Amino acid sequence: MTHYGSIASVTLNLPSMFIYPAFIFGLFTFLITIFCNVLIIAVIAFSKDLQKPMFLLLVNLPIGDILALIAFFPQFLISIVTQNRSITYNACMSQAFFIHLYGCTNIFTLSAMAYDRFIAICAPLRYNAIMTPQKVIQFIFWIWFFCFSLILSVFMLLVRFKICRNKIVDLYCNNPSIMKLICDNTAVNNYYGLVMLILTLGGSSLVVIYTYAQILFTCIKTNQVDAWHKAIQTCGTHLVAFLFFQTFTMFSLVAHRIQNAPTSLRKILGVSILIFPPILDPIIYGLKVQELRLNILKILVR
Repeated sequence: MTHYGSIASVTLNLPSMFIYPAFIFGLFTFLITIFCNVLIIAVIAFSKDLQKPMFLLLVNLPIGDILALIAFFPQFLISIVTQNRSITYNACMSQAFFIHLYGCTNIFTLSAMAYDRFIAICAPLRYNAIMTPQKVIQFIFWIWFFCFSLILSVFMLLVRFKICRNKIVDLYCNNPSIMKLICDNTAVNNYYGLVMLILTLGGSSLVVIYTYAQILFTCIKTNQVDAWHKAIQTCGTHLVAFLFFQTFTMFSLVAHRIQNAPTSLRKILGVSILIFPPILDPIIYGLKVQELRLNILKILVR
């Protein structure tokens, strides 16, 4: 099969009576999630008191979430109504590229936010000198540049091959599912992907573990109520978001490398990465971070 053939993902096998309710529910989920993420971006962009390093880094999360939602939901909703899961090769590769870009930028953004909290709690007097606006912009630039280069290199290795199958095991296109369509030897891609997986998930986990260990040590050492309160208020929300995203991503990617993993489990874990973080991020940060919550209420009242 050539590069330009159509590809089909697994069918939903929905009874006819559930097609339109599923479409309406999916469309509502898509629109409300887009709205919540755009609201977070708008609040931070137009609120002067939120022009701080933590919130400037936080903007990266809804941007990545919106990218993933647009890459996944329109095609998915159309396929629900038409019951046709076919997608062109180029569209499939584009969808996979942007979904992986979303995953990479989110995981490194959460790591950068952990570093920001580490400086704020462990070196508060030096915080403004270290986390300058220029430094934050550099963080954001390098996150997107590194992730774009990394994901591009993965897909440059992938497009060398011609696919010989046309049935994707997931509900959307991604690198592991496209690899299963290739009949040639993909050992180089597998090893390269495994190394990148270890560097991204492993590296981000080490950053978060180290920073939170230092934050905990500082809180115990100083034994100040303000330090504990600040750590719980700002770090708790970040840790929940990080654990959710890291867990869903890790289990989904590992499931692809286990040959006997149930297909239904693989589908559920894969879709969870694209649905739960974009829904939970605005809720977690919008409700738990007081400064952001108050500014959201101001804008909604207006």
